[in-house]
Amino acid sequence: MKKVMRFTSLSAILLLAACGGGGDGAEGGNDTDAPNANGEQIYENNCSFCHGADLSGGAGPNLQNVGDKYERDEIVHIILNGKGNMQKVNVSEEDAQTVADWLLTRD
Repeated sequence: MKKVMRFTSLSAILLLAACGGGGDGAEGGNDTDAPNANGEQIYENNCSFCHGADLSGGAGPNLQNVGDKYERDEIVHIILNGKGNMQKVNVSEEDAQTVADWLLTRD
């Protein structure tokens, strides 16, 4: 039983260490990929149903080259307020900005 508890404790510690913490960059690590990963995750959870997992569209328009049509602030505005048949998305302004930044890197 003690071996199982030690293994479980060690596994939990390794899992927590792998997930990181803080995320404030204080450790001097490279957080440049974090916004892209976060933007992609927010997109997958809130946008991919209509715009497609590969941004190619579906019920919503193709977003593969959305930066050719809209600036960052316009994309954020559309996410937060909707446009045409698109309902506003229930995300924070920060998340909308993260998704907009991520979308613009996809062009």
